[in-house]
Formats: sequence, structure tokens, C-alpha cells
Amino acid sequence: MKEETTGNQKIEIDIIARIETDFPSKFGIPRQGGLVEDLEGRIVFEPGYRTEDAVKGMENFTHLWLIWQFSEAVEGGWTPTVRPPRLGGNKRLGVFATRSPFRPNHLGLSAVKLKGVEMDPVKGPVLLVQGADLMDGTPIVDIKPYLPYSDSHEEARCGIFEVEKPKLSVDIPKELVDKIIPEKYAVLVSVLKEDPRPSYQNDPERVYGLSFGGMNVRFRVEDLDLTVLSVEIL
Repeated sequence: MKEETTGNQKIEIDIIARIETDFPSKFGIPRQGGLVEDLEGRIVFEPGYRTEDAVKGMENFTHLWLIWQFSEAVEGGWTPTVRPPRLGGNKRLGVFATRSPFRPNHLGLSAVKLKGVEMDPVKGPVLLVQGADLMDGTPIVDIKPYLPYSDSHEEARCGIFEVEKPKLSVDIPKELVDKIIPEKYAVLVSVLKEDPRPSYQNDPERVYGLSFGGMNVRFRVEDLDLTVLSVEIL
């Protein structure tokens, strides 16, 4: 019989890369990967992993799994039960039955679309991806190819999370449309449609601020209607 160990065993995991995205802070990041498919990101490998050999053959895949760390939550520790925002913060579930960042090892998992591999003379291979739900600078600890024949399960169910959250309608006054960085406009609208607010907040008078793609966007939400109030270039 195998003897049971006591105490917490430790392993060391290297940061192999970091991702560059349009989100300088957590607020407004889509709650799951792929919800906003056109969100662009660049994965830049750390110096010790900047070799073309490490990504040889990657161009044959359309999607990747990213294993990364909730770096903003590391100092917060973990709890065995959490209140998922998707459920309004009113119901407790076991942490392993959720995707809460407050987990023992603070690891996240995201499926992203691979658009290409760019060779940089200094940074080595840079992965161009879409649909990432990661903050700018998030450390990545591993990358694996997505395999449709084994990773996709049509019969899969997700329990109480199955009800799809309705998207918001987005109203941006003409004078503010002209202030938005043109190449960021469509993606910004998609991000706003996903409702950046915490699920438990529903005050129609409250003004929220979203930092995205070099802009600070302030908005208000009433029912399912989001109205942009101001746009500031940072």
C-alpha cells in the first residue's frame, strides 16, 4: 500500500512566455476564451525559449491551448468554495467546479485561435492569436495544440452554467465614434456587448470605465442597453 504523504508538496514551473493584449487591467476581459473571437494577442516567449525549433510544426494547427497563471490573484490565496459572478454571487460552489482565479495554483486554461507565427529578429518566434481572455502581460506556463478529435465533445454539458448570458445592445453617439481608434472599433463593440460589469452589479446610474486598446471608455447600462458616455485616448 502506498504511504500517504502529509503536507503540501511543491513543484517549480517556469514562465515560458507572456501575452500582449489590449487589456491593461482585469475589468472588461471576456469571461471565457473565444467569446470575442476577433480579440488579438501576441505571445512572446521568454529569452530561454526563443527558439524556432520549439514551434516547428505549429503552423499545422488552427487552435492552441494556453495554460497560464492568474498573476493578479496569487497573493489572494484560495478558498474551497467560491461565489461565481455568473450566478450573481449568491450561490457557493466548490472551487474545482468553477473557473475562479482563486485556486490553489492560480492556473487558467484558454483555447485560442492561431493566426500565424511571426519570426522576430530579437524576440524569436511570436505567436499571433485571437480570442484570448487574458490581461496584458499574463505569464504563460505551457502551450499545447488543440486536437478536435479528442478535445471537442458534442455531448458535453456544463450544468448550471448552460444558460447563455444575453448580449447587450451598444449605443455609441456619433461624436464619440469619431474618437475611437478605427481599427479597434469593431472589437471594442464586441467586448461591450459581452457586458463588462460584474454580474452582481445592476445599477443603471452607475458609470463604469473600461481601459482597452489605448482608450478609456466610460459607459452606463440600463436593462440590456449599454450607452457609451465618453472616450479618452490614453
